[in-house]
Amino acid sequence: MDARIELSEFLKSRRARLSPEDVGLRAYGGRRRVAGLRREELAGLAGVSVAHYTRLEQGRSDSVSAEVLAAIGKALRLDEDERTYLNQLARPDTRTCPATAIPPRPGLRHLVASFDATPAILVGRHTEIVAWNSVATELFGDFATMPEGERSISDLIFRRPDTRDLHGDGWERTAVEHVAHLRVLSACYRGDRRLIAHIERLRATSPEFARMWSSHPVARAGHRFYRLHHAVVGELELYGELVTLPGDLEYSGLDLFAAEPGSASEHALRRLADLGRDRDTAARAPAPAPAPVPLPSSSVSGPR
Repeated sequence: MDARIELSEFLKSRRARLSPEDVGLRAYGGRRRVAGLRREELAGLAGVSVAHYTRLEQGRSDSVSAEVLAAIGKALRLDEDERTYLNQLARPDTRTCPATAIPPRPGLRHLVASFDATPAILVGRHTEIVAWNSVATELFGDFATMPEGERSISDLIFRRPDTRDLHGDGWERTAVEHVAHLRVLSACYRGDRRLIAHIERLRATSPEFARMWSSHPVARAGHRFYRLHHAVVGELELYGELVTLPGDLEYSGLDLFAAEPGSASEHALRRLADLGRDRDTAARAPAPAPAPVPLPSSSVSGPR
């Protein structure tokens, strides 16, 4: 998670995905020793010296200007999320994050619980699941039974077979999208020890996560579309929206899931909501009073 190494590997990965033909350069005959563009080709497209670009690709960004980064981002054909990521790696801001997890405000917990047939999850900045409502439990699993240190979106995706079954053929895409979002978080919250430990644990315990992480996907999780295969209600088509909480450094957002109004998926969500309410009602119901134990007949005395 060294920032210089991250910057170097990111630039190399984006340079490798471009060919001379992609950027209008003539590809001369013979075997190229590197995948994608050469450093001098990229520097020429960006209008910077080869030495200047080489320093940046080595992770030495102390003197790079915003204009140079913009030119390199344009030459590499970075999208908006990738350009933001490049700037955060090369020119980190000074925002600070809480050193330890902070319990969610009561208002946030009440907000999450208030959604009726909408699965809602409050997500921390290293993807930990902080709060949830009952329909989210019916959809994704019983979060309360998961070990607190492994109660995260990352662990759901990479370490729980039932989540893989839920996503079916869409699991790979969902997993890559999640890794791409973690990349965004890692640059946004540079130096966050909990986030670094979270990523390193996943790299050590999940070969699939390690493979995807090494490919350097970068994209902020905003709106997504899922086709899910639920064991109880069957097929679901859901739209996911990660709603950010302005000015709040502790949480990456409120993750909400909805179906098209009037669709079979909406009816399925309402069924899951009913199941969740029934389960909550049963859990809150007072235990029945124990039946009185009759005394042995020999100890019962009557009138003489």
